[in-house]
Amino acid sequence: MGNSILTGELQEKVTNLSPLKSNTTLNNEDIMRYSRQLLLPELGVKGQVALSNISVLVVGCGGLGCPLAQYLAAAGIGRLGLLDYDVVELSNLHRQVLHTELTQGQPKALSAAQAISRLNSSVHCVPYHLQLSRENAIQLIQHSASFEKQLLMFDGQEGRFRSIRLRPKQAECAVCGETPTVTELQDYEQFCGSAATDKCRRLNLLTKEQRVSVQEYKAIIDSSSPHLLLDVRPKVEVDICHLPTSILFVVCKLGNDSQKAVQLLEKMSGQEIEQITVKDVTGGLMAWAKKIDPSFPQY
Repeated sequence: MGNSILTGELQEKVTNLSPLKSNTTLNNEDIMRYSRQLLLPELGVKGQVALSNISVLVVGCGGLGCPLAQYLAAAGIGRLGLLDYDVVELSNLHRQVLHTELTQGQPKALSAAQAISRLNSSVHCVPYHLQLSRENAIQLIQHSASFEKQLLMFDGQEGRFRSIRLRPKQAECAVCGETPTVTELQDYEQFCGSAATDKCRRLNLLTKEQRVSVQEYKAIIDSSSPHLLLDVRPKVEVDICHLPTSILFVVCKLGNDSQKAVQLLEKMSGQEIEQITVKDVTGGLMAWAKKIDPSFPQY
């Protein structure tokens, strides 16, 4: 196809791609593969040829990106960019259908590209093991299909797409007006006030004196010291796993919500409740599983 990189070769940075080789006809194998959809008047041969000349970038190879990439590839898209900064984990497999037990630990983009290649080897897959940012966004989408002046919406409840034409430029618009104030891509994380990741962040709200390690808490249990462990997770998480005394040390999954609970209880101590000493278990139940009891469930 005249491309500068091999299909499925993992990219750690954005790479300039050669234009797709323009197709004007379908060969016999194409006709057989896509024969059922070629019968649709809305698609036909002309539409199928057009699909083979289109590039699409899928940002995120997770629960939504996997089926999207799978159906695009099955339909006969020309080039498929697959971008994800994460690696495959066991907890992904129940919903991220392109990944398998054998690809655990692999970059998700690579795992997805390999699955796509097994499904339709004629699709040129470009897996990117990186995070979408203001620095790389423009270069990434330059070879993808453009919806300029249109807004494509998908209604999950109704199960339908809508394509909305955007109004013409407005003179006072901050982006496209006569004197725009927004002249470059914005920093998504700065704009939203949070990291562009589904990984849990670690909070550090308390002093060392207000916390105990899982090893220290294990020693308290072993010595049968009288205490109360307060588990501040929702009941649905407590039902997954809990410590034997989980019914004043405070615990949660990662040691984030428990720190907030310690601060709240300390404010109440001596006023709304009796005078108490409260400590958080650093790292929460997941630290317990890693450092104390490997058989304890992780989620």
